[in-house]
Amino acid sequence: MNRSCLFTISAPSGAGKTSLVKALLEKTSDVAVSVSHATRARRPGEVDGRDYHFVSIEQFEQMVSEDAFLEHARVFDNYYGTSQQAVEDLLEQGKHVILEIDWQGARQVKAKLPDTVAIFILPPSRETLRQRLTDRATDDQSIIERRMADADREMSHYSDAEFLVINDDFDQALQDLECIIHTQALKLERQKLKNPELIASIKPETV
Repeated sequence: MNRSCLFTISAPSGAGKTSLVKALLEKTSDVAVSVSHATRARRPGEVDGRDYHFVSIEQFEQMVSEDAFLEHARVFDNYYGTSQQAVEDLLEQGKHVILEIDWQGARQVKAKLPDTVAIFILPPSRETLRQRLTDRATDDQSIIERRMADADREMSHYSDAEFLVINDDFDQALQDLECIIHTQALKLERQKLKNPELIASIKPETV
């Protein structure tokens, strides 16, 4: 077990995952998000190393052959992956690390690092989720229906997680995420690693 903790956060599109994680990072100095590797072209305004580590397909496949990823997946014609070394480096720095990832990626991470804590974010209802997707006013009805179908598949795996956060009220959901992270940091084994001198100074009682 590391002094700090690795979290996966999964959610259907429209549940507010990205906004919650952004707000969490602004409030909590010891939390970091691992930057994924991607083979797609960089979009205007994106910065290599901040948004993604942009690599060629050949570089990505080399990393796969070296078992360098905690998880990786192909999405349409592009590949995305989470570097195990990058995550472990952040954990060694004492950062709690968050991976924004779908349920399949979360399963891959958990298989490699069993201490990972899985969090799932749900909307308060399917109707609310549909309304949020509609309110974006960026997609036509057919795309909204496709996103709803994708959301249903994602939400069906909520029970893979140890913690479930319902994003009905944003501030409450953010507080719930903070509580989960703080609780994991206070676990006995992590406190022993963070405070070795104190623990070593405590003599066990002899009966």
